[in-house]
Amino acid sequence: SSCHGAGRRLSRTAAKASVDSELLISELEQKGIHIRAKTPNVLSEEAPEAYKDVDEVISLTNRAGLARPVARMRPVSVIKG
Repeated sequence: SSCHGAGRRLSRTAAKASVDSELLISELEQKGIHIRAKTPNVLSEEAPEAYKDVDEVISLTNRAGLARPVARMRPVSVIKG
């Protein structure tokens, strides 16, 4: 196994400053992703654009000989807290 995620492209502070939480919720709802949060303003920290492209990271990891992809997982639910 290798790293569990692609890694951040934006710091939490930068993501909060550049991502509108209400717009993010609307965009994700349009994709069928439903979000419930006690404080919606912190959702911008976890916006998709705050993270690196996972396909690029997997490709680089594979080319570097660190790991090879064997399956692509699709999250069904995520609970943070």
